[in-house]
Amino acid sequence: MYKVMYYLVCLIIILFLAQFAYANEPIALGEDGTQRELFVDRYLINEISDELIQFVHQPDPKEVVLTTDAPWEGNTSAYYSIFRDDELFRMYYRGSHWDTSSKKETHREVTCYAESRDGVNWVKPKLGIFKFNGSYENNIVLDGLGTHCFVAFKDKNPNVSPELLYKGISRGRPIGEKGLYVYGSPDGLNWKLIQDSPVILDGYFDSQNLAFWDSYTSQYREYHRTFVDGVRAIMTSTSKDFIGWSKPVLLAYQKGLPMQHLYTNAILSYDRAPQLLIGFPSRYLPNEGQRVEPTLMSSRDGVRFHRWLEAVVPESAPKDRRGNRSNYMAWGLVEIPGRPNHLSVYASEAYYTGPDSRLRRFEYRKDGFVSIRAGGESGEVITKSFALGRLAERLTVNFQAKKDGFIKVAIEQPNGEPIAGYGISNCNILSGDSLRSQVAWTAGSDISHLQKKHPIVRLRFKMKNSDLFSLQFLPFY
Repeated sequence: MYKVMYYLVCLIIILFLAQFAYANEPIALGEDGTQRELFVDRYLINEISDELIQFVHQPDPKEVVLTTDAPWEGNTSAYYSIFRDDELFRMYYRGSHWDTSSKKETHREVTCYAESRDGVNWVKPKLGIFKFNGSYENNIVLDGLGTHCFVAFKDKNPNVSPELLYKGISRGRPIGEKGLYVYGSPDGLNWKLIQDSPVILDGYFDSQNLAFWDSYTSQYREYHRTFVDGVRAIMTSTSKDFIGWSKPVLLAYQKGLPMQHLYTNAILSYDRAPQLLIGFPSRYLPNEGQRVEPTLMSSRDGVRFHRWLEAVVPESAPKDRRGNRSNYMAWGLVEIPGRPNHLSVYASEAYYTGPDSRLRRFEYRKDGFVSIRAGGESGEVITKSFALGRLAERLTVNFQAKKDGFIKVAIEQPNGEPIAGYGISNCNILSGDSLRSQVAWTAGSDISHLQKKHPIVRLRFKMKNSDLFSLQFLPFY
């Protein structure tokens, strides 16, 4: 009996120590230590003082880039997807119109196409592919099955067939079977079904369902809508060939979040930090005039997301967003010419309310989704411990400080013990505004020699009146 109790106690101690060791295992910043990390979740953060907060930023509203005023478009045109294709920007969206008096659609739904050289000025080319009201002079690229919510992307799979360089996904019904169908195109304009039957059946697909090639994990991902106990939710699955998909699973979020309708999801790989997925799910408020508002979330595995409750495009930004589903975020995050420090997103407005609807551009600072924000009282944030990779020779940070603000950084041992020459008091003050400011100490900015003596470290930031967006270790070139 005593032996059994002894072994049981030993087992409990071993399990406890193993859990403790796992919890304190250093994180890796990529294979070589140069992976850019954003503060969009709690992944990097070990401790944060009461003077600091994680602050969700809103992109700045810019110009209207598209008005859906063609006869085959209208006030319920929706579900925009945008991506950059070398020097060309491509846009796909639904063309449809609702007569508010008769409460009927005035014409069939079609999928429309626009293109741009700068992401601001868009052209609707006369493609001559499909006939509408007796004329081929239109920008319609899909008619019939799939037009309700067709989404397209350029396939970055290195083994992609040229005939299927562009791919699309959309729902069946009212034409075809229930489920998601997949499409392919050699030029992004002429589309055909890859398979005659739907490839995903589990879900409710009346939304902007989407798919893309995830270069970080070398697989296709798709995200679509479903219902859970009458509440709109998001499901996902993966595929190696875009035809055979894993069983869809529901997205998971951090504890304590309220159950809310999520209509569209706008999830994509973040190119500047490909280990991250960024999403802009539209929160649907059926009891408030059926309005919607884009929010923000991020993930590191494609299933578990850190979701923020703040609206990133509020109904006041700048107008015609309070009506019935008048504020969807388009799927797409692009850098446009002449704005190298920023990323553009797009959101719809004036849905249902007039003869047409509009798409407006908004602008984020690069990595500028969520920051560690310090006010007038200085505070500190301490990262988890991490391994200094072989190319981690200097530290750079993306930050913005007010006139009297600053950021200082210390490199410490995992237990908090200082490393001589790299304490807060040794750090040169970071002030101003920079996407990639190099940190320097009295010992200099070259930290490559720390890799042997201190291969595992943590960072301590001291801040006042400033925002810290991201960090990255880089080699000296």
